Amino acid sequence: MESVLSRYENQITIFADHLEEFPDTDELVWILGKPHLLKTEKSKLLSDISARLWFTYRRKFSPIGGTGPSSDAGWGCMLRCGQMMLAQALICRHLGRDWNWEKQKEQPKEYQRILQCFLDRKDCCYSIHQMAQMGVGEGKSIGEWFGPNTVAQVLKKLALFDEWNSLAVYVSMDNTVVIEDIKKMCCVLPLSADTVGESPPDTLNASNQSKGTPAGRPAWKPLLLIVPLRLGINQINPVYVDAFKECFKMPQSLGALGGKPNNAYYFIGFLGDELIFLDPHTTQTFVDTEENGTVDDQTFHCLQSPQRMNILNLDPSVALGFFCKEEKDFDSWCSLVQKEILKENLRMFELVQKHPSHWPPFVPPAKPEVTTTGAEFIDSTEQLEEFDLEEDFEILSV
Repeated sequence: MESVLSRYENQITIFADHLEEFPDTDELVWILGKPHLLKTEKSKLLSDISARLWFTYRRKFSPIGGTGPSSDAGWGCMLRCGQMMLAQALICRHLGRDWNWEKQKEQPKEYQRILQCFLDRKDCCYSIHQMAQMGVGEGKSIGEWFGPNTVAQVLKKLALFDEWNSLAVYVSMDNTVVIEDIKKMCCVLPLSADTVGESPPDTLNASNQSKGTPAGRPAWKPLLLIVPLRLGINQINPVYVDAFKECFKMPQSLGALGGKPNNAYYFIGFLGDELIFLDPHTTQTFVDTEENGTVDDQTFHCLQSPQRMNILNLDPSVALGFFCKEEKDFDSWCSLVQKEILKENLRMFELVQKHPSHWPPFVPPAKPEVTTTGAEFIDSTEQLEEFDLEEDFEILSV
């Protein structure tokens, strides 16, 4: 009985008891690019939130690295938030943003496969084991707390081993997103006899929209775009508040990683000046696949009323996430950024067409040439030297 109860600890399954926690207001609530009218759509709003995959601290998994910790309680919260952001990208990639989850209802096979990517086992591509060990290459010891930028770099490198989802992960540098570099990374020529050896054509204008992939035209590799930012020195500068909130309105939004020092949250939307977030600081027991190959997903969805935080209480170190399944989604995102973000006198980040001449040449990340699987490769921290360390992002002028 105790083991059964532990699987469902901290789960609250009746929404109606918690609806009053949202204020009675005519304001819209924005959740990952979708608006909800609070007065008339409370149940729909909470259903949308509960559909997001919720990753928390876990205990009793196999020791990381064979002899390391068997729980990430106290140190893994930012890794769990990174998992949640990536999981949302995979949901959008395979099931679409409008997909919804219902308790104890049979889900598409893609959903189960996504969930299995994040189980706490060393052979799962985005497990706590893989993320913690890949963090060694970023200068983080196993069991050490990660910041938003470190998690972004780890996800970028782990994605190289993930052939099923086949994501292009771009992490911006120096608060600057470069359209040319993203197009170079995402525009992949079909493998045919007459295209092998060619380079993608130089059609890198953000206004060019994808109209399918006819013969000879590059295909688009789905893009996970992460923008690490520093929005102040010791606290967030109020001048960035409106632009930050606008990012949650974009259809491409995957929310933001951030929180407070050593206390990370996954921010998925806002109401007024309050950010809505999923909190990973609940310790649950490790869940593995069952005999039929599926995962009991009841502890992977937060059925509590979501928590909120005043945006000015946010630590200034954050990372925004966006997903662009097709080239036209990226082009649309560029247009929205130009309209809503670049209009500010003090810009939250920059969007430029060409690769800055003073930067090193851009080389799309590639999987290191090894003969083992990705899981086996990063099971050995000695081989992490294949990856170069990334510099921390710069502090914005305030």
